[in-house]
Amino acid sequence: MIRIGRHILIDDTEIEERFVRASGPGGQNVNKVSTAVELRFDVGRCPGIDPATKQRLAALAGRRLTEDGVLVIEAQRFREQNRNREDARQRLIELLEEASVPPRPRHKTRPKYSAKLDRLAGKKRRGETKRGRGAVRHDD
Repeated sequence: MIRIGRHILIDDTEIEERFVRASGPGGQNVNKVSTAVELRFDVGRCPGIDPATKQRLAALAGRRLTEDGVLVIEAQRFREQNRNREDARQRLIELLEEASVPPRPRHKTRPKYSAKLDRLAGKKRRGETKRGRGAVRHDD
């Protein structure tokens, strides 16, 4: 069981891991050993996540979330399979932790009267400056 925050519990059976060959450095090892990890987590079927968190997770995951609602995390940062596996799980936990925090509500505010006056005075100054850049007229 993976516990994320106080409200989210994920059973290990809900996470599917597949080991594939990694690209990049590794010498001859890269051609023989499947060290990269492709972690799959079905967000839609997980009962431990509420719908609002699922929506935030979908927004955060972006293209890592398939059309079927499966989150795919690929980890190939390390040369060892166990370290890549832990890296993928840690990235899943971080993503779920970030999605579990609801956004703070926005409170409407109004600019102060003096700020409005300052803004308008600045616009006036800029207008005067630009007006002064016009063509020079000679009155005879």
